[in-house]
Amino acid sequence: MTTTTTRPVLSKALGTDNRPRSLLAVVLAAQFMALLDVFIVNVAAPTIRTELAATGAGLQLVVAGYTIAYAVLLITGARLGDRLGHRRVYLAGLAVFTAASLVCGLAAGTGQLIAFRVVQGAGSALMIPQVLSLIQRNFTGEGRVRALGAYSAVLATGAAAGQVVGGVLVSADLFGTGWRPVFLVNVPIGLVLLALGAKVLPRDAGAERARSLDLPGLLLLAGSVTLLTVPLVLGQEKGWPLWTWLSFAGSLLLFAAFGAYEAGLARRGGAPLIAPRVLRSPGIGRAVVRIGAVMAVNAGYLFTLTLHLQGALGHSALRTGLTFAPTAALFGLVGLTWRRWPARLQPFLVPGGFLLTAASAAAVGAVLKGGGTGGWELYPVLCTMGVGLALAFSPALTGALATVRPEDAADASGLLATVTQLGQLIGVAAFGAFFLGRVSGPGAHMSANALWACTLALAAAAALGASANLLRRRR
Repeated sequence: MTTTTTRPVLSKALGTDNRPRSLLAVVLAAQFMALLDVFIVNVAAPTIRTELAATGAGLQLVVAGYTIAYAVLLITGARLGDRLGHRRVYLAGLAVFTAASLVCGLAAGTGQLIAFRVVQGAGSALMIPQVLSLIQRNFTGEGRVRALGAYSAVLATGAAAGQVVGGVLVSADLFGTGWRPVFLVNVPIGLVLLALGAKVLPRDAGAERARSLDLPGLLLLAGSVTLLTVPLVLGQEKGWPLWTWLSFAGSLLLFAAFGAYEAGLARRGGAPLIAPRVLRSPGIGRAVVRIGAVMAVNAGYLFTLTLHLQGALGHSALRTGLTFAPTAALFGLVGLTWRRWPARLQPFLVPGGFLLTAASAAAVGAVLKGGGTGGWELYPVLCTMGVGLALAFSPALTGALATVRPEDAADASGLLATVTQLGQLIGVAAFGAFFLGRVSGPGAHMSANALWACTLALAAAAALGASANLLRRRR
């Protein structure tokens, strides 16, 4: 399913570039598969809880274990690829991910499932940063731009597609296996991609492997991200106890220590975890803000709407997943075609995308405000949401990465992949808490009122993203 979903994305991405289509096909198929697993478990969670008799905390760790390991280790994965070779680390990460998927699908209890979800997330963290690095090093000029367009389309549609695929697999209940196919489906796909990757990915050159690993920097950053992500994931369920706020404070302290250490290392002529010239690359700083903002809005929208559709309206996993199909389809389509739009429109695509996202988010809440299903009016709004998110995300990512030098690809890919993941975590935590805090009682009407307030908050966040872009442009 992953391979066929990705294929139309690839057919237009390569154009006449002289690199083999198979390279981009393999890396983006694996990228898409890994991204699915961030979200695919959400719709399987009720079935997992029933069949494994999982507690609320245990179920949350099943969902969150992957995300925490993924977010914490992304920068580490990027540096390991730079040091050991992108092909080698990519294939190693894919192998770990595939093996962990098999064990997750065979897990006999909650503890086993949590442990191997963490291992699965670690495999993704090794694999995902290498995708951008391989694209940066194997495509040039317009071919690179088209490949980056395909990358951004796959990256951002993975969230919505995860809901769809999860809904299909859980509802199908293949051979009475319930939730297990959401993991086991990765195994044959992963094995095929391993065989193809070993054949088509270019051999690693050893020119840059002398860069040090910067272990102190890795430990400081990993500690900071861990202290940020754990309370973001678990805080809402636990009622935001004191330890969550102490964790946030500790995260800030460790991040400040990380910044001071990295600056000192650069002054001493060392190899900091993220090269300062990457942060000074044209558009990287602005892209970090834009990508973090749009991913937070996207994740908050998916999470809160899923809670409303399944929890209040009683939709099945399949119906809920298919509800997001228009958003995913339009995101992918616009992500591939925006560069063909008139040149005079290009400077306004990102702020325009944020504004369209704001309008669409408010419209989703308005259509569902009465407590009903929204009828046919909901689907055009879901389509415009996909268009707005794509315009806010794809040009920002592609524009920033097109300026990064190939030798800095690992640092840039790790940075932007981490920002993407942290944006999603912050969006789920912030907008999820906002939504749940306003559900004052049972019933669709109460949930719809909470969703209306939340979509207005999502619209305000997207509008602020547009304002920031416009203000920056006027300067």
